[in-house]
Amino acid sequence: MKVVGRALIEAGFDSGAGRPDIPSMSLPPAFLDELRARLSLARVAGRKVTWDARKSNPAKGDLWAPCPFHQEKTASFHVDDRKGYYYCFGCHAKGDAISFVRETENVGFMEAVEILAREAGMPLPARDPQAQARADRRTRLAEAVEAAVRHYRLQLGTAAAAPARDYLARRGLSGAALERFEIGFAPDARQGLFEALRRKGFDEETILAAGLCARPEEGGAPYDRFRGRIVFPIRDARGRAVSLGGRAMDPAARAKYLNGPETELFDKGRSLYNHGPAREAAGRGQPLILAEGYMDVIALVMAGFEAAVAPLGTAVTEDQLRLLWRMHPEPVVALDGDRAGVQAAMRLMDLALPLVGAEQSLRFALLPGGRDPDDLIREGGAAAMRAVLERAEPMVRLLWRRETEGRAFDSPERRATLDRRLRAALGRIGDADLRRHYGDELGRLRAELFGGARAPAPRRGRGPRGGTAAAAPAQPLPATRASLLAAGSGAVEETLREAVILATLLAHPALVPEFEGPLEDLDCRDPAHGAIRAAILSHAGAGSGLRAAVEAEVGTAALERLHAPGHVRLAPALRRPGDADTARLCLAEDFARLAALRGIRREVAEAMDDLAGLADEGLTWRLRQAAEAAARAGRSQTEDRIEYDVADNGLRLSRAERGAFGELLARIGHPRGLAQQVEGKMKKEG
Repeated sequence: MKVVGRALIEAGFDSGAGRPDIPSMSLPPAFLDELRARLSLARVAGRKVTWDARKSNPAKGDLWAPCPFHQEKTASFHVDDRKGYYYCFGCHAKGDAISFVRETENVGFMEAVEILAREAGMPLPARDPQAQARADRRTRLAEAVEAAVRHYRLQLGTAAAAPARDYLARRGLSGAALERFEIGFAPDARQGLFEALRRKGFDEETILAAGLCARPEEGGAPYDRFRGRIVFPIRDARGRAVSLGGRAMDPAARAKYLNGPETELFDKGRSLYNHGPAREAAGRGQPLILAEGYMDVIALVMAGFEAAVAPLGTAVTEDQLRLLWRMHPEPVVALDGDRAGVQAAMRLMDLALPLVGAEQSLRFALLPGGRDPDDLIREGGAAAMRAVLERAEPMVRLLWRRETEGRAFDSPERRATLDRRLRAALGRIGDADLRRHYGDELGRLRAELFGGARAPAPRRGRGPRGGTAAAAPAQPLPATRASLLAAGSGAVEETLREAVILATLLAHPALVPEFEGPLEDLDCRDPAHGAIRAAILSHAGAGSGLRAAVEAEVGTAALERLHAPGHVRLAPALRRPGDADTARLCLAEDFARLAALRGIRREVAEAMDDLAGLADEGLTWRLRQAAEAAARAGRSQTEDRIEYDVADNGLRLSRAERGAFGELLARIGHPRGLAQQVEGKMKKEG
């Protein structure tokens, strides 16, 4: 349960997240883990919901009910009592027992912990003084930023902010938008905010640590970071004000947009503008949209696309990507359609390629004519933006577009370069299944670009009037249709070797203890073989009674099927049941060759994944070499090496007969030269 508790926190189930009250870090993690372990979430939630008897399985801790967080008639609220978390498939509410009490009883984190601790009979521990001090400091910094937000909002209504209000009106921001996003204005005064915060009781160190003011390099009194700018508050996922962003009113300003510096509260690479509201909207089923800046997000939200976020003055980072995927499995990237927007989309694609998976990807909606979402919405309204979002392309199309747009492939060298670049991109995808599907789609696009693959020529025969017609395929014989080759799954060699190994052990039960280790590791393709293998291991000490014990467990039909293939019946160790040495050599070789076959088969499969339909001569040569190695491993040499020697003319001579003949010649006194002559005559006569 401790592992589950930490996993829940890492996955976004932190009971301290969601409200700006006392964080969970003020309590020892071990106490919270123990509290979660002692509680039954089913019992805690059962006080607020009525379980659906048809869907629930209490014995397995699998319980379903109508969700207490939104109105519904169906049971979409799921509790996994063994893991200790809940999830609603309707409103996407999720968490553990602590968050459930917080949300259903409208209490703070510490109050919820106290309620559950009393129920579990656990006294609250003394808080860690250092952790409490850090939490108190962060709370004070957040209070300073919040005070700055209020100060700048008041300044937007002053006479000095008239140009800013005119600009915002021209950009189409209504009073509701200004109120919702708490937009303010920073007058062009060196210490306006600093003096206002000092009057509110904030000390100089707190104001500086919050990133609101800075100290000159040459020394002196601190100055306001934001001057002559429209101010946008930046809040974290919990709703706390953690920093500010500003747009310059002066066109000649060195930076059009300016964000606060990184502080104990604010990390640009791990923050998103409008994170908290967008997470809630995405949980309600709205598409998650990644835009470029503040104004784009505001325009999208006011047009009804409430799950919109933006990075904060930097290129999207890996941490921000993971934040997006926590909110939605397939965010839509809606960047400007100009050259800079396209380049930003390409950089984001390169960042995402190693991270994407079956339920974790991106779609790209590049806006037409160099517009941004704000422009498009003002020109065509929400319908125009919705149409662009509906046409968003998967990432594989953007990859293809980058590698082919504006380029000519009129020579083998240029086509080979394209293949190499596509393979390099595919090689960065970590998920093997996804890499294969990307390869299939890129192969299809490649075939379209180059005119498609040439279809194989049909076999021709004589038509009824002397012309040519496609020859009808020959029908297989009944014996062929019933054969192992026809019914097999493509790995017939492996299945046959499994059968030979099992049949040899049944015929030589004294060898089972010797090969018990390899037999335990044997992963049988045929389920019937797996049952026989398990039975042999279960009765390994039965000695001569092994076959009878196995037959009693798996049935006579299973053993008959095991011995049915001719390859099994003709195996050297089965033709000579009393020869334990031959059986030992056969088993050792069969185990080794089976392992080699499977290893090479895996290598071929991985190579095919890497190729993903984009083969060139070098890669196909590698595949051919691996396939030939697999074929060599599949050809059994046991029989030749153990019982026969092969003469120059290809005739196989029994080693036992050859040895006996040599001994006979020696016994009667014939010289070795005569023996060799007789052997030569035998070889010629065949």
